[in-house]
Amino acid sequence: MIYINRKKVNKDIKELDLYNYGLTFLARNIDQLTCLTTLDLSLNKLTYLPVEIGQLMCLTKLNLYINKLTYLPVEIGCLVQLTSLNLSLNKLTYLPVEIGQLKCLTELDLILNELTYLPVEIGRLVQLTSLKLSANNITQLPIGIWHLVQLTTLELSSNKLTQLPTEIEYLVQLTRLDLSFNKLTKLPVEIGHLKQLTELFLSNNNLTYLPREIGDLVRLTKLYVNDTMLTHLPKEIGNLVQLTSLQLYNNRLTHLPVELGNLVQLTSLGLSGNMIKNIVNPIIQRLLQRIENRTNINTHL
Repeated sequence: MIYINRKKVNKDIKELDLYNYGLTFLARNIDQLTCLTTLDLSLNKLTYLPVEIGQLMCLTKLNLYINKLTYLPVEIGCLVQLTSLNLSLNKLTYLPVEIGQLKCLTELDLILNELTYLPVEIGRLVQLTSLKLSANNITQLPIGIWHLVQLTTLELSSNKLTQLPTEIEYLVQLTRLDLSFNKLTKLPVEIGHLKQLTELFLSNNNLTYLPREIGDLVRLTKLYVNDTMLTHLPKEIGNLVQLTSLQLYNNRLTHLPVELGNLVQLTSLGLSGNMIKNIVNPIIQRLLQRIENRTNINTHL
């Protein structure tokens, strides 16, 4: 038996929970727990990790949610068995290049940090299925990110992205893509290659139009484009027959394409904050009536 930050544990323990333990540091003798597979350090006040963290070679899950970390030791790259790493709600300004050594990672959560860029080495994490980067200060995406072809979830909301590179077309397994609250002025036509997408969030950008290729995303069930500057919708939006929620609040739309009438699965349609002139079109009226019958419409124009 040994003590880790006042907690008595067996040296062969596999799971250690120090959640909300009031920690300001992690004891250096953590390296004695060589059988550890799960370590939960969330909701503490850690400002750094000891280099000895790199000795936990069997670790598969590391949770550091809500701490005060400003950097990661390079030894983080020694945790080559990690599959899940949660670093959300810290104060990280950069990631060490050694992050690229964690080739077993499937989930990486970095929401609400202070990152301004990502190292290209992140492209080595080819097993990643979920990458969450929302609420940082990222201005552009590294070339390496397009190597992450197993991604199903990519969350980039509340950053400072001004463009989405054409290489997005390589992430063909994506089912959820969140680009809301950025500074995008357009989407590349290659967005249409993401044919597995079911959820696409584009609200609070500077978009004035959607490319016709948006109509190729035939698996979409949710499309949110609120608070942008859309002046029209492509008729191809009528191809999205699986849509259940289409949110277009606070744009500059004056007409709706009659092809919206094809969206027979819609249960929620947000149109308020626009100046729709063809709302009396019989096809549009039937669409609105159908949705109203499903009790979740907001079309106050």
